[in-house]
Amino acid sequence: MKLSKAQYDEIAQFLGHVQPTRQSLRKLKEKFPSQSQSTLLSIFSQEYQKQIKRTHAKHHTAEAAETYYQRYLNGVMKNAAAPVLLELANEVDFAPSLMARIVLERFLQEREQAIPEDQLRAKGYDKTPDFILEVPVAVEGHIIHWIESKASFGDESSHQAYLQDQFWSYWNRFGPGLVIYWYGFIEELDCHRERGILLKDCFPTDIVTLRHSMAQR
Repeated sequence: MKLSKAQYDEIAQFLGHVQPTRQSLRKLKEKFPSQSQSTLLSIFSQEYQKQIKRTHAKHHTAEAAETYYQRYLNGVMKNAAAPVLLELANEVDFAPSLMARIVLERFLQEREQAIPEDQLRAKGYDKTPDFILEVPVAVEGHIIHWIESKASFGDESSHQAYLQDQFWSYWNRFGPGLVIYWYGFIEELDCHRERGILLKDCFPTDIVTLRHSMAQR
């Protein structure tokens, strides 16, 4: 499913005025009934992630972490069965899973069991596309050497980040390629076809294998 930038901006603006809850997701579906449910869910998720990233730093200060930890301990002491983490996360407008991580990290620090995140990262491997084609193909008249699959909606922010961090790097190393956003994308973003990056919202059906095409000549 393709959306115009205006359509996407309308959805994003609506999400900016509601809390990221299941009730809000239901309101989103009611507000935009003509849009695919999977596309709305993907946009909902991505906008929520952006919101979390914008406020991430303030929740991870030493003061904030200590406050959340002490409030968690006090809440559990009063009622061990109460959803303390969920209520605290909702109160400060933060993701419950990330709130749980803050509390856990503070707990481990108290016992000197925290593991540095850098030790968990893989080293020495560059990012590569999902598929590198041994034999290039043509899609809608464009030569394709690689395919990248994204199980998300292609909004302007995430697409620009992918271009900078992944797609242009793939283009430099392997040549032109195809990006498939399975939940759709803003159609104005498909503007680099002539430079070698093609966007689709489904797997193309009009693929031409170049080896087979050349053999017929």
